[in-house]
Amino acid sequence: MDGMYRHQRYIYDITRRYYLIGRDQMIADLNPPAGGSVLEIGCGTARNLLHAARRYPTSRFYGLDVSEEMLKTARASISRSPHRDIITLAQADATNFSPSALFNIESFDRIFISYALSMIPPWQAVVDRAASQLAVNGELHIVDFGTMASMPALGRNAMRAWLTKFSVTPRLDLEQVVYETAARQGRRASFQHGRLDYAALARIGAKVS
Repeated sequence: MDGMYRHQRYIYDITRRYYLIGRDQMIADLNPPAGGSVLEIGCGTARNLLHAARRYPTSRFYGLDVSEEMLKTARASISRSPHRDIITLAQADATNFSPSALFNIESFDRIFISYALSMIPPWQAVVDRAASQLAVNGELHIVDFGTMASMPALGRNAMRAWLTKFSVTPRLDLEQVVYETAARQGRRASFQHGRLDYAALARIGAKVS
């Protein structure tokens, strides 16, 4: 990942803004409690963390990424932000991260993952690990590429081929994994298909009483 992003990190946000659809909707849906803790897995350049911090300035924000190169850009961006005192970053593997070891907290009120699962080979383990690190009433929010099943075949095939060049693979069974993970951990879940199934929004919510 460091090799991929060593140079891409400088232009990442500019080149992704037009096709990573649904990120801001997901952030708007977070609605963390006042003073709550919010983690982004695969925080990249910190674009989403900074957006969320502006929207929810009474919360505490945390970000982790496996790429130290991306974290260099994230730290630089956060250092220039008026919200720098409420954001903490760490380098970690999303499949086995420890909130206490990284951030000295036990769990999170909100966790979100934006277009990262499609780049992580053991992505199911990331979903499972994230859901297991939620507070009782916590929520995991996910946005990523959908199945694109409702797109014209030519456009769908072209888009998937283009994504492959960047080691991006839409997770066609994301909906199934979200519901199975929620059931296994005794939590509620919901799934929303975007227009033409281009993007997908998923949520694993509070523990079922």
